[in-house]
Amino acid sequence: MEQTVDESRQDRIVARVRAIPVGFVRTYGDIDPVAPRLVGRVLATVHDDLPWHRVVRSDGSLAKGRRQRALLVEEGVPMRGDRVDLRLARMTSDF
Repeated sequence: MEQTVDESRQDRIVARVRAIPVGFVRTYGDIDPVAPRLVGRVLATVHDDLPWHRVVRSDGSLAKGRRQRALLVEEGVPMRGDRVDLRLARMTSDF
């Protein structure tokens, strides 16, 4: 049985992703510490011009590889090899 996403929770995830400014990233766990995998599911199913590329794994690695990296580099996000340099690029303010 597939679990449905509570609309208010999905809306909160979408709002948090939209709030990430150009040049910064957040991790899936930053967006929803209780259910980081849900963030990935929402990003995969909501197609409302979300800046999906600004959400990265907790180690700075990229779920969408070269495409995601190109978008982040274009925005000036600092990288360390194939990973985002989270010390410099991670948005730390609370929502």
